[in-house]
Amino acid sequence: MAAPLLEMLGLTIRARSRKGPVDLVRNISLRLDPGEVLGLIGESGAGKSTLGLAALGHLRAGCHAAAGQVVFDGIDLLRTPHRLLRRIRGGSIAYVAQSASAAFNPSFTLGAQIDEVLRRFDPASAAQRRRRILALLERLGLPDPETFFDRFPHQVSGGQLQRAMTAMALAPSPRVIVFDEPTTALDVTTQLGVLATMRNAIRAEGVAALYISHDLAIVSQMADRILVLRHGAEVEAGPARQVVEQPAAPYTRRLLQVGAAPIAPRDTGDAEVLLSVQGLQAGYGRNFRVLHDIDLQVRRGRTLAVVGESGSGKSTLARVIAGLRPASAGRISFEGQALPPALGQRNRELLRRIQMVFQSPDTSLNPAQTVGEIIGRPVAFFFNLPRAEVKRRVAALLEAVELDVSLADRRSPALSGGQKQRVAIARALAAEPDLILCDEVTSALDPLVAEGVLALLDRLRRERGVSYLFITHDLGVVRSIADDIVVMERGRIIEAGPRDVVLAPPWHATTELLLASQPSTEAGWLDSALERRRRLADPRETGRAVDEGALVAPSPAAVAMP
Repeated sequence: MAAPLLEMLGLTIRARSRKGPVDLVRNISLRLDPGEVLGLIGESGAGKSTLGLAALGHLRAGCHAAAGQVVFDGIDLLRTPHRLLRRIRGGSIAYVAQSASAAFNPSFTLGAQIDEVLRRFDPASAAQRRRRILALLERLGLPDPETFFDRFPHQVSGGQLQRAMTAMALAPSPRVIVFDEPTTALDVTTQLGVLATMRNAIRAEGVAALYISHDLAIVSQMADRILVLRHGAEVEAGPARQVVEQPAAPYTRRLLQVGAAPIAPRDTGDAEVLLSVQGLQAGYGRNFRVLHDIDLQVRRGRTLAVVGESGSGKSTLARVIAGLRPASAGRISFEGQALPPALGQRNRELLRRIQMVFQSPDTSLNPAQTVGEIIGRPVAFFFNLPRAEVKRRVAALLEAVELDVSLADRRSPALSGGQKQRVAIARALAAEPDLILCDEVTSALDPLVAEGVLALLDRLRRERGVSYLFITHDLGVVRSIADDIVVMERGRIIEAGPRDVVLAPPWHATTELLLASQPSTEAGWLDSALERRRRLADPRETGRAVDEGALVAPSPAAVAMP
């Protein structure tokens, strides 16, 4: 057998904590051969990203390698001088981060940032480098590469930004790429296109890849082999088709069964209208309208799911309702009373009763505050409780979202992506609201934890009458939590009604497209799904220049509700 390109041998990575040393990964061994894709699958906190960073010879602050090696091309990266590591990182081993929006510098064009990486490893002229970058942008399916090169990060969609980051990683012709949850925040139709272009680029460039994800269906379409992790240890490993079709471990079987349970019937009786939106219009600047004459209602104790492709206006709708963006026309009522349009015009009680959980916890959580401070602030602000009671409620909220109470002393950069999102959910629940605007709140969670979070949200709905406006691209989530569904396309509502009516055939073309794009572990699903998308949505191929996520001016961290 030929020597592996990348190999981990008995790797144990240990972190410091107040309770003593904690092993983030324990005795992990793996190999990556040239041209191979190895999928790392597991729940949040399983150690996937820790292994991904270790593949670059990088360990987070407070961590050290207690045992084992990470060997690339015969070099132990954990014991290599930093000067040599700087030549390897980016040039020989590249990294594609989970949150492209947080990884790019908003002050520079995308082309300039990709060229900055390429220039460091390639002595070619500026013109030659530009040709290389434009060829990659075209290969990754990005529209009008010459124009795209000169765009800023906020001027493109989330899917396009993720592909731009892949172009940045591929530009110096690395031998290994680490993909760390690269499609987590994307809607299913955009995700479909990004997966296809990533897979094709990996094959065309001949690179090996570590593909990290909590979604077993996606990994099964991308990887040649799969390694299943849980609590930092190996659960199962083998060829991709063997793992998904003949799983040996009970944990792997549980991952495959998530969402397979029968859908519980929901009460379809009438309920009091809590939130009413009539004729709502909104946009960015004078000439770009995102929302067109939106009418919808959220009833007390019920969940309205808003679904649609990237660019359909879902997140803009939530921000307008939350008072974070102005409407240009229309009326929003809360319990029959006109809702002040701007957040600053709402009194403390309205602020408490309407909360929002943002899609990206990386930008909505303050990295300078501990988890306890983040969750405790709304408790103290709205209820004026003594410090001991605030601490008790913080602990209860952490337990409610299945986080260890010890995390209260950590800051958000020390958490995994899924842990950060659960902290954001706990912060919203801390205010004991009547309405929660949920913007893709389970997109960063592994399936088992997401199932628990959805069960928690549904229990709060039943026990306390909490209502949700639930934005998602996951039709599995819609089936399990929604009472009513609104389907949006390009800022308009194209279909609305009770869940069981909207999800039953005959479907609107957009609804059918969303259903057809749901990931599956079935062999060859990615290719067949791409063909179905071409048949259903050929005039609307992904690659649109702008979506609502690309035009959000303020960071959620700057305007998050108390």
